[in-house]
Formats: sequence, structure tokens, C-alpha cells
Amino acid sequence: MGIIEEVIDDIVVEIVNIDRATLKEADRLKSMINDKIDTGYRKVIIDLSSVDFIDSTFLGVIVNTLKRVAALRGDLKLVGFRPSVRSMFELTRLFRVFESFGDLQDAIKSFNKN
Repeated sequence: MGIIEEVIDDIVVEIVNIDRATLKEADRLKSMINDKIDTGYRKVIIDLSSVDFIDSTFLGVIVNTLKRVAALRGDLKLVGFRPSVRSMFELTRLFRVFESFGDLQDAIKSFNKN
């Protein structure tokens, strides 16, 4: 359990392997992603396939990560919304901001198209 980080070519993949994504996990995710961005990575995927609940702090980390990589000409993509997480993104209208995919391979392929 926890957050698992993988690097696939030039893409950082953060797999959030927990039921509830809250403040504690948000701090860890932020630190992990910032370390990778600081070393030159500009393409980020966050896999939320295992997450049933996401709080505003965790959501804020995702939004701030998108802002940071976009300012560096990068991008952030999301994978795997469970219904409750999808509802949160719809309620906050953030589903319009993020490109999301049903599985990791589709998200990875989308970077290669750009």
C-alpha cells in the first residue's frame, strides 16, 4: 500500500495504491513529484485506480502539479477514476481541466502522440 513511483522512459508514473487519499498521502505525493520535476521530468501520470476517496488537500496537490509541469511545458494526466472520485472531479469541474484515461497504457501512448 501507499504510493508507488515508476519511471517509464521520460514519464513519471505515481500509482496511488490506497483507498483514501488524504493529507498524509498528499504531502508524500507532492514531495515525490517535486523531486522528479526538480531532476528534469516534465511528463507525469497519476494513477488513481485504487482510490475510493480523495480529499481537497490531495486534490490540491494534483492541481498544483499540473500548474507546475505546464509552466515547464510538460503535462499531467490521470488514470482510473472510481465512481466516488469521478464524482469529486465532476463536482469541482476539474474533469474539464485534466486529461484522463481508463488505463495506464493509454495515458502513456497519449504522450507519444504529442
